[in-house]
Amino acid sequence: MEVSVYFFKTAATFYFFAVLVFLFYLMAQKETVTKVAVGVYFAGFVVHTIGMIVKYFQAGYAPIVNLHDGLAFFAWSVGGIYFILYYKFRIDILGVFVAPISFIFILIAFAFNHELANLAPVLRSFWRPIHITFSFLGDAMFAVAAVAGVMYLLQERQLKKKKMNMLYYLLPSLEVSDMINYKCITFGFPLLTLGIITGALWADSAWGTYWSWDPKETWSLITWFIYAAMLHGRLTTGWRGRKVAILSIIGFFAILFTFLGVNLLLGGSHAVDVHLQK
Repeated sequence: MEVSVYFFKTAATFYFFAVLVFLFYLMAQKETVTKVAVGVYFAGFVVHTIGMIVKYFQAGYAPIVNLHDGLAFFAWSVGGIYFILYYKFRIDILGVFVAPISFIFILIAFAFNHELANLAPVLRSFWRPIHITFSFLGDAMFAVAAVAGVMYLLQERQLKKKKMNMLYYLLPSLEVSDMINYKCITFGFPLLTLGIITGALWADSAWGTYWSWDPKETWSLITWFIYAAMLHGRLTTGWRGRKVAILSIIGFFAILFTFLGVNLLLGGSHAVDVHLQK
């Protein structure tokens, strides 16, 4: 077994316990509990980072070539963005929603082949790691934007019902949730755009064409239009609040389908392990 797998399994264990402690925070509502949860989550993130570095040196190339690698990298990216937002805004409950994403995705990663393999010529491109990094960081930004959308809708429901439970006091204000949503989409959209552009450059160097309407290319474009519409609506007609929160959640489901559904159901040149040589 690759050494990196042990690090990923350890990271998954930390993520699992972080989820449990965050859930306990919902009941205890004590700052000391959330500090423990953040610490456990961060420990998992550090171990996860070490695992990726180890795998890089084992492979001799950026080891994001199949669904296992992609899922693990996405789980890591979500964690990294969470810690940036946590230390900037100190929203304790944010980890309640984000930590499970890291845990679930790294857990799913183990369902797919994780063995190192020789790269096929098409993957030995200068553009591959650049395209992948931009794409996954953008997707992770949109994941956190969706989380902010969920927090907004939950808090809005509390206010409309006028029956405040513990969530009302733990969730950020509607303005803060909306602001986090906007910031994540504002940073995520350029990353997604760069991911599509560098993907097109990679496709041209590999197959001699910038765009072939491959299923993943098509769904990436659909996702791009969803977030472009959100930003356009916000900047030109003042879209705020509930509408953007719902669209953020829909957009993230589109990303999940682009990432997982296309690979598993539709195939194409981005299909699982299609470019690996055993």
